[in-house]
Amino acid sequence: MRKVYSLLLIALFAVTLSACGNTQQNETGPSDEAKNDTQTFKIGAIPDQDVSNLNRRFNDFATYLSEQTGLNVEYVPSQDYAALVTAFNRGEIQLGWFGGLTGVQARSQVEGAEAIAQRPSDQEFHSVFIKQAGLDVESLKDLEGKSFTFGSESSTSGHLMPRHFLTEAGINPEEDFAGEPNYSGSHDATYQLVEAGSFETGALNELVWKSAVEEGKVDTDKVDVFYTTPAYYDYNWTINNVNDTFGEGTKQKVQDALLNMGEKQKDILELFHTDQFIKTKNENYKAIEDVAKSLGIIK
Repeated sequence: MRKVYSLLLIALFAVTLSACGNTQQNETGPSDEAKNDTQTFKIGAIPDQDVSNLNRRFNDFATYLSEQTGLNVEYVPSQDYAALVTAFNRGEIQLGWFGGLTGVQARSQVEGAEAIAQRPSDQEFHSVFIKQAGLDVESLKDLEGKSFTFGSESSTSGHLMPRHFLTEAGINPEEDFAGEPNYSGSHDATYQLVEAGSFETGALNELVWKSAVEEGKVDTDKVDVFYTTPAYYDYNWTINNVNDTFGEGTKQKVQDALLNMGEKQKDILELFHTDQFIKTKNENYKAIEDVAKSLGIIK
């Protein structure tokens, strides 16, 4: 009897040990996984151009940033402009390549978020208005009665600032075009739609237009520029509250990596249509915020 009882105790002890081991494994597993996930420094960008171009640009940049900072950097594509702002707000993106408007939106939702770098061209950025070749349009006022396409609704250079300058010229996009204005979703889609004859006119990012012309991606016998806007601040790198998660000094390390990009990173920088990044600050985009508020795009 004692022998049977002893065997039962041994068996029960073994089962208990096994259960404890499984419980301990289950408890540590998810926390380790969660820890690894929080230590991945995620970057994102507004999808303002063709996805294949964006993937190449930001995957190469993620590799560079990893090497310079020691962080585990990963590029996370965004479905649209609003998705990137939302991901940044939730802390799912630590560093974002924003346009002027989306940068303002992101920083307004995250206390302590900071614009830390931009291209020299972003200090004096422009939009271009394009038309089908041969169309009798020489000024913004001539757009009355013409079909028109913006880029994304959340785009600074493809919508916000073009709408601002149209309003200044006395053109109401909802009333004065031939039908409602279209939103193409990206800058390259805008010139493609005008070139194809789907819309008579449109507006887009000047750098994207110039790059498309240089690379022969657009037929200038079918579409050309008739107006370039005054300058404004636009694209920027905006960083989340990373020091809390990744350690004191992380923000500075990331900014230094951006500002130190040079000849060795020429291939990456060319994908951004620049040869360097320079410092910027939140205050530089106050005019963008004011325009967005005046047009009712943000409150």
